[in-house]
Amino acid sequence: MADGEAVRAATEAEAEVGAPAAPAGYWAPGSHILWRYRENGGPHLHIARPVTVVRDDADLLAVWLAPGTECVKPVLADGTPVHLEPLASRYTKPRAVQRDRWFGTGVLKLARPGAPWSVWLFWDPDWRFKNWYVNLEEPLARWEGGVDSEDHFLDISVHPDRTWHWRDEDEFAQAQRDRLVDARLAERVRKAGRAAVAEVRAWGSPFADGWEHWRPDPSWAVPSLPGDWDRTPAHVSS
Repeated sequence: MADGEAVRAATEAEAEVGAPAAPAGYWAPGSHILWRYRENGGPHLHIARPVTVVRDDADLLAVWLAPGTECVKPVLADGTPVHLEPLASRYTKPRAVQRDRWFGTGVLKLARPGAPWSVWLFWDPDWRFKNWYVNLEEPLARWEGGVDSEDHFLDISVHPDRTWHWRDEDEFAQAQRDRLVDARLAERVRKAGRAAVAEVRAWGSPFADGWEHWRPDPSWAVPSLPGDWDRTPAHVSS
């Protein structure tokens, strides 16, 4: 199918916003869930983003992070944004979390079950497609209210002309110096990165699937951030 028809066909039966979970443990399109990340080197959650389910089945979880969504993000203990701290001390200074709004345009996130990365799609405000972003991370762990992971610092940008480049190699190196990433994990991340690059070079899924032509349902409301965004799941599965 051309121009994203396969993507549109997969989402034709989108349910009402907030619809109950679909049979067989999958969330129905339109459901609101949380996409969360644990802190590196610790047990606590430090990122929580309410998202709307676009598709969820045995092959793919696709969710929409809408502009203006209230999220939780890490900051330094004094409230300084993490990215403003020099890299040498960025991961060693005490941290806290704070609520904030997702700025800029929305993001479509795609994740295959068991994959050690997710693929994010970015657009300009006029819906001109910008790029895919391969976020290397722990495979998503599903629970009743959403999915959890841990970011692995190293990422890949993929452009519409099919060129690509590594991102945040300096952060990945610093995380190793700060012992947030040990040698075994570092090799696992590099292996995952090489596998992701192989898929880019082969122009496989999801890059060839037409998701850049997808658009959110205009009737969807922006999900709200629950007060218990950091709750411990009652059941976790991959």
